[in-house]
Amino acid sequence: MGFFEKIGFKKKEEKLNEGLKKSRDGLLGKLGKAIAGKDTVDDEVLDELEEVLVTSDVGVTTTLKIIKRIEERVARDKYLNTTELNKILREEIIALLKESDAARPSEYDAQFQQKPHVIMVVGVNGVGKTTTIGKLASAYREAGKSVLLGAADTFRAAAVDQLKIWSERAQVPIIQQGQGADPAAVAFDTVASAKSRGADVVLVDTAGRLHNKISLMNELTKIKRVMGKVVEGAPHEVVLVLDASTGQNAMQQAKAFTSAVDITGLALTKLDGTAKGGIVIGISSELEVPVKYIGVGEQVNDLQVFDRSSFVNALFENKVVS
Repeated sequence: MGFFEKIGFKKKEEKLNEGLKKSRDGLLGKLGKAIAGKDTVDDEVLDELEEVLVTSDVGVTTTLKIIKRIEERVARDKYLNTTELNKILREEIIALLKESDAARPSEYDAQFQQKPHVIMVVGVNGVGKTTTIGKLASAYREAGKSVLLGAADTFRAAAVDQLKIWSERAQVPIIQQGQGADPAAVAFDTVASAKSRGADVVLVDTAGRLHNKISLMNELTKIKRVMGKVVEGAPHEVVLVLDASTGQNAMQQAKAFTSAVDITGLALTKLDGTAKGGIVIGISSELEVPVKYIGVGEQVNDLQVFDRSSFVNALFENKVVS
């Protein structure tokens, strides 16, 4: 790793630490109270730990998985003290988080197997979906990729306008037909244009409605089908954007979307403004969908490629466990 790469990594690590401060303070504060005065990890400590994880928005299902893993280690090692609990907890959470799969290279400058690489972005209104698309576009462009945006969220005029602003900010072109246009037609034109231009990456925005899952599924299925007619296998990724600050509401949204469309990855926004960072662990584990991006600030470069070890280490005062 070169000198400037080290500087960039350090800044990213510092931003991650800052972004998770509220979640870290809440989790460690609760954990400290739970094990205060205890010498060994016994049933009482495990009960307290269970409550800490649930109230930190890890979720009941994932919490029970973690507790079971720790119980197995206690039974195997016979004796564990509370000092070791922090380290064990980090190790087990890292093991639970699903590693990002090979569908998306780990960094923005990696090579895609197919060109253009089409990413469809879904999520309800207000979660930061359009902003996430803009930040992804900027990151890919800075990495030397040619990017094209598609404004297929035609239900709201504001969505198209917002994406146009981001296209200017990120200095990437956009295909749009305005409010009321057929979303599938916009998606088709976007991918066809990207193919003719030789673009590397296509980011397609979609409507953020969830009041009728049948309508949502039909619309998204149609969008996927028409894009696949232009480029084989498109969309190559379907990224669901969730607002981490909504905690278990984000979990319910994730369940609704994953039942309607095949989600390949998650982007969790607004982690810097919430103490509910535990939801990242719960959603990834329970839905078995990899977290690919996390938002830890408002700046363009504050959307980070998710790294499970870095995330968990930052959540536990950056005491490194890999």
